[in-house]
Amino acid sequence: MKNAMSRIAGLLLVWQIQAQAQWVQTNGSYSGLIYCFAVSGTNLFAGTDGGGVYLSTNNGASWTAVNSGLTNKSVSALAVSPAGGGSGTYLFSGTGGGVFLSTNDGAGWTAVNIGLMNNDVRALAINGLNIFAGTFKGGIFLSTDNGSSWTAVNTGVTNTSIRTLAVRGSNLFAGTWGGGVFLSTNNGSSWTAVNAGLTNPYVNTLIVSGTNLLTGGANGDVFLSANNGAGWTAARTGLTNNDVYALAVSGTNIFAGSDGGGVFLSTNNGGGWTMVNKGLMNTFIWALAVNGTSLFAGTYGGGVWRRPLVEMITSIEKPGFDFSPPGSFFMEQNYPNPFNSETIVRYSIPEQNRVTVEVYDIHGHRIAVLKNALENAGHYSITWDGKNSMNQAASSGIYLCRIQAGKFQKTIRMLLLK
Repeated sequence: MKNAMSRIAGLLLVWQIQAQAQWVQTNGSYSGLIYCFAVSGTNLFAGTDGGGVYLSTNNGASWTAVNSGLTNKSVSALAVSPAGGGSGTYLFSGTGGGVFLSTNDGAGWTAVNIGLMNNDVRALAINGLNIFAGTFKGGIFLSTDNGSSWTAVNTGVTNTSIRTLAVRGSNLFAGTWGGGVFLSTNNGSSWTAVNAGLTNPYVNTLIVSGTNLLTGGANGDVFLSANNGAGWTAARTGLTNNDVYALAVSGTNIFAGSDGGGVFLSTNNGGGWTMVNKGLMNTFIWALAVNGTSLFAGTYGGGVWRRPLVEMITSIEKPGFDFSPPGSFFMEQNYPNPFNSETIVRYSIPEQNRVTVEVYDIHGHRIAVLKNALENAGHYSITWDGKNSMNQAASSGIYLCRIQAGKFQKTIRMLLLK
């Protein structure tokens, strides 16, 4: 009895440690689809599908709708111009009704659409005093006067369904839905397709990370180019098959947001990814942004979530959190969690060892043995179907999954809902 109580106390301690490092939902933002973010100093803006623009000045602790003058509230893109015509900052929103400009942090908006022949704006990019707008099935437009007028710049663009834009120095990249990536080196005057090795031409997002360019697209595909798009390499090891809608960079760390798979982290330029979803109750991620020391995730139907970067990045070096680098033991949080019928647990062992993976109920009673075998070094995944060792369906509630491989031990908490 004493040993059983000690075991339960130890498991409860594990829960407390895990609970300290996880995603938390922020308060007051739009509960529908969060399309995009923009950061301007201490201001964080969120663009939504139907709710317009929301502003937080306190790292997501509270949000305020800032939509005066914004006559179309389906906001697919936000961009901040630090030049602002020489004074202050300008905030641009790309909507289903064209481009809107705010010169007062969203307190008031003005439509700036002269010359914009397609108002379905999906992407915005700032390069000095030049503002680029990517439209769906209308191509790319350029404004050199803070949106007062626009000119189409589509020479060489053979697919005009623009989903994303990215800037690195004098290079401007456009990601399209079905046509891959296009590059302009002359401020949009002409474009060239740069798709060698890019086997998935359906691009949702582009991001610059140091000297590298990464795309996120359909079916969980991420591609990396180290030569301005001249060649691409698949970089999706560890990702699920869910569409990647968002990418964000913090130093040498890259985050990917997927539609139904949650958030993933890579510390080696996309060479490998690990899920970092602890506490994230909505895994349909459409937007990501780094603001100060936090990563923000915009979801489909669950508002905005926040997690300190240090919890994810430093945990990579510590067994007992989400991930350890190759050569170390690790066990990830099960996915999905909560789950209804079955859930997957992934783990890695750096050397041959006898591995046991067991499931316990809330009282510390072992109800199932998922693995008890000698395994070679490598990465593994195992599925629990929500049944006990008698093949009987377990009831709804909290369960513990415990792995032991040699001296390595870890326990995670799983929530079964029926």
